[in-house]
Amino acid sequence: MNSTPRILVTGGAGYLGAILVPALLARGCAVTVVDNFMYGQTPLLDCCADDKLTIIRGDVRDERLMLPLLKKADVIMPLACLVGAPLCAQKSAEARAINLDAILLLLKNAAKSQRFISPTTNSGYGVGQAGVFCTEETPMNPISLYGVLKVELEQALLAAGAVSLRLATVCGISPRMRLDLLVNDFTYRAVTDRFVVLFEAHFKRNYIHVRDVARAFLHALDHFDAMRGQPYNVGLSDANLSKLELCQEIQKQVPDFTIMEAPIGKDPDQRNYIVSNAKIEATGYRPQVSIQRAIAELIKGYQIIRRNQHANV
Repeated sequence: MNSTPRILVTGGAGYLGAILVPALLARGCAVTVVDNFMYGQTPLLDCCADDKLTIIRGDVRDERLMLPLLKKADVIMPLACLVGAPLCAQKSAEARAINLDAILLLLKNAAKSQRFISPTTNSGYGVGQAGVFCTEETPMNPISLYGVLKVELEQALLAAGAVSLRLATVCGISPRMRLDLLVNDFTYRAVTDRFVVLFEAHFKRNYIHVRDVARAFLHALDHFDAMRGQPYNVGLSDANLSKLELCQEIQKQVPDFTIMEAPIGKDPDQRNYIVSNAKIEATGYRPQVSIQRAIAELIKGYQIIRRNQHANV
């Protein structure tokens, strides 16, 4: 691979891309971003002075656009995605075309020397066993279209020798902000509404800061040969928290935050599992942002933003 790799990042103006692309540029990588800017976001404006950055407003489903760009890349990071169960349920055909088919097209036409590092999701575990950590060997049991598509995608990625990063629920401030992610949402409610009503408050999941996700991509880039063809859970090992435990962590920093548990009612997101991140930690990767620090920065950020266009739904 080139000493200054050429990296194609689809969806590079999204929540993760807005953190990852500047980090790649800071390393000296030549980065081409393809994004349709469907949410009207403008997070990469401060990167436009960098000669190593190319930005293309386009659709990843456009074969005539993507295949020539693919040929020029050493590394492909396909971030373009309709993210989350609610959005994929609303736009099922579009979700399949963007989240799966567009990436399969790239995999099919890629050279063996090209490297794919792709986000997938640990939501594919669905409903785990109480007290039993989900590892990369745990059978996948997705319970949403979003999870189903990611699991199907991962099978193709691994067969092609890619690195699959099974992301925990991501949180934290990004230049392209999202308020519809669980930690971000609950902290927003604490700051602005001062209360939250929890359905199935005992349901657990794992969390990770968006900057630590970007670090995981950089780590996979540095250790690709050792990591290739394998999936890795990417989360905070000390943050397998129930929704109630998460709210209690927020309450420590927003003392007048009232937490109410609904005796009846069902959360539309039925995921409930705990996750082991030991496999990627064994490669030398360590997240740097605790859930407490993530909450603290969100509280600060919510002095700036309000709920308007900062969601994917």
